[in-house]
Amino acid sequence: MKRRDFLKVAGTGMAALTAGPIRLQAGPDGTSKPNVLFIAIDDLNDWIGCLGGHPDVKTPNLDALAARGVLFTSAYCAAPACNPSRAALMTGIRPATSGVYHNSQPWRKSAILKDVVTIPQHFMAHGYSATGAGKIYHDAFLDPPSWMDYWPSQTKSRPDDPTPPEDKLPLNGIPDAAHFDWGPVDVSPFEMGDWQVADRTIEHLRKKHDTPFFRACGFFRPHLPWYVPPKYFEQYPLDGITLPIVKDDDLDDVPPIGKSMAKPEKDHANVIKYDQWRKAVQAYLASISFMDECVGRVIQALDESAYRDNTIIVLWSDHGWHLGEKLHWRKFALWEEATHNVLMVIAPGVTSAGGRCDAPVNLLDIYPTLIDLCNLDKKPELEGVSLLPLLKNPYTPWDRPALTTHGRNNHSVRSARWRYIQYSDKTEELYDHSKDTLEWTNLAGDPQYTAIKADLQKWLPSTNAEDVPSEPKKPKGTAGAE
Repeated sequence: MKRRDFLKVAGTGMAALTAGPIRLQAGPDGTSKPNVLFIAIDDLNDWIGCLGGHPDVKTPNLDALAARGVLFTSAYCAAPACNPSRAALMTGIRPATSGVYHNSQPWRKSAILKDVVTIPQHFMAHGYSATGAGKIYHDAFLDPPSWMDYWPSQTKSRPDDPTPPEDKLPLNGIPDAAHFDWGPVDVSPFEMGDWQVADRTIEHLRKKHDTPFFRACGFFRPHLPWYVPPKYFEQYPLDGITLPIVKDDDLDDVPPIGKSMAKPEKDHANVIKYDQWRKAVQAYLASISFMDECVGRVIQALDESAYRDNTIIVLWSDHGWHLGEKLHWRKFALWEEATHNVLMVIAPGVTSAGGRCDAPVNLLDIYPTLIDLCNLDKKPELEGVSLLPLLKNPYTPWDRPALTTHGRNNHSVRSARWRYIQYSDKTEELYDHSKDTLEWTNLAGDPQYTAIKADLQKWLPSTNAEDVPSEPKKPKGTAGAE
């Protein structure tokens, strides 16, 4: 069974488990206002157990958490890059409106976003404390006004990770690839930045809080470089690694702009030349399992705290990631692997255990959803829509597709069945996911699909804002470089 065939089967016909919603209970402050635990994961695609994305992966903590509420099996990012995706999620404004399309663009310098109220700012305006640790915004453009307190500081989102000795780099042998590297680093998990981010979040959950809290916890792995302790690599013996299914001529029917996003002559060619594909997949899976353990520690602390039954958990990844599919590596593209991300919500009093929702949703929808869940003032300028109906009933009819943008005038529209891509030069791609889950056959040039394309084109943004000026590019391997 192909990977996406498994995902399709796993998400079809699964009724919610018999357990109903956990009743929202008053917190230690005596109010019934729910707290929010807001967990972000960097560069995580759909390779987790509950999504059926990779047959080898071990993610027991993510899988257990998903089973407690609603797992969105068809969640998509607003942009397939850290900075524009996170800026869109945290402000509720899509890239085509703000002009923030790439990692190099400081989002607060957008005329639209200059004075925008972010999610944590909106919560603070309603009596919540808003604190965090780890990567929530892109590392290059942190936002001190969003937080009352942040760890390690308002100008540094996470501790530095230990790295292999300089004379051993690159571990994968690919020259001049900077942080496009992977391999075990001989340190304890306790020394890793994400482990320390989890520690700070656990400390927060163990404290007594007199007001409701919005607590953000951002994990960096599985972002590159894939350096994690050896025990996580040992979970994935190299000779048993399953590689993605790839078609060597996959890009032959892709327009030039799409091909330029893939850059097959760069990363994919190097991975093949240096015989690193299997080791790269192993390292990505190892990084996922390390992150999964960090998530598990945080959730265990919440379960052991006084806040278990009055805390909403929202866990999301900022976009997907390619590991050779369509001859592409990294994100930065408009295909399924780069745009499909993880989203799950556990909301006491609202969600039931075992909920799976197949409707296409977007990370932009998180902001209005939290407003509804926590009964905050509405913000009509938000460009997402509340997922509250789907949280109450994952089978609620939903005809709204998900829009993803990568660079000005390059858009993807993903419905339940179709993916339509239109590039800035009006060239197109169209894939039928009922027959072509790996997006191998571009149907855009076939006249019989003209009406399908016209229907999907209605969801393209009418505004395509000019690019926000970029800041000088940071050297690769430094915070904020990718």
